[in-house]
Amino acid sequence: MLRVFNWMASGLLVTGVVSLAIGMNPDIQAMFWEVTRTASGARSISPTLLGWGAMLSPLAFVLVLSFGINKLSTQAAQGLFWLFCACMGASLSNIFLRYTGGSIASTFFVTAGMFAATSAYGYTTGRDLTRMGSFMMMGLIGILLAGLVNMFLQSTVLAFVTSVIGVVVFVGLTAYDTQRIKADYLQYAYAEGTDEAGKRSVMDALTLYLNFVNLFQLLLQFMGVRNND
Repeated sequence: MLRVFNWMASGLLVTGVVSLAIGMNPDIQAMFWEVTRTASGARSISPTLLGWGAMLSPLAFVLVLSFGINKLSTQAAQGLFWLFCACMGASLSNIFLRYTGGSIASTFFVTAGMFAATSAYGYTTGRDLTRMGSFMMMGLIGILLAGLVNMFLQSTVLAFVTSVIGVVVFVGLTAYDTQRIKADYLQYAYAEGTDEAGKRSVMDALTLYLNFVNLFQLLLQFMGVRNND
């Protein structure tokens, strides 16, 4: 468990450093995001070609890790994890254009607190969370479908409802995934010192990392203070 959380925490650190480095440098930021003003003076933020690459590349890394993990060496899996986290940092750098730095920081600490509390619950509870995990996975599919529909409807009500449900879903998945990883301890112990143990640590860290990042982005929609500069 310590190894999994160390990988997750180091991945978040890489993401934060990359995101901050891009978000705080206007010249580099302009390579990823184009900011324009409408006739009413409102800001519009759109990705450049490099920005689209940063947004889409994390999905490619997840697919490669998920479906090709058995063919990868431990070093290759770890390297892909680092690259994934760096690309996620680049894709998240636009939040510095949308929200104030103070609200981003406060949302991060709230997310960290929620994640730690729910993960601790999943680790210590004697209740079997398997059924809850299955229910949360169905909720995740529903969120994805609702998001696709809302790309065409542009409904603020649907977006708000989806965000609220999303917070509940990722909180539940955090507890469930933590319990699942703990339950896999015997497999870790059996494979200790092998490539299997190292790759399993990376994949479980990736799962918890995605829960954290998605929870952070959803909470930012509620807690983030819009940057109107």
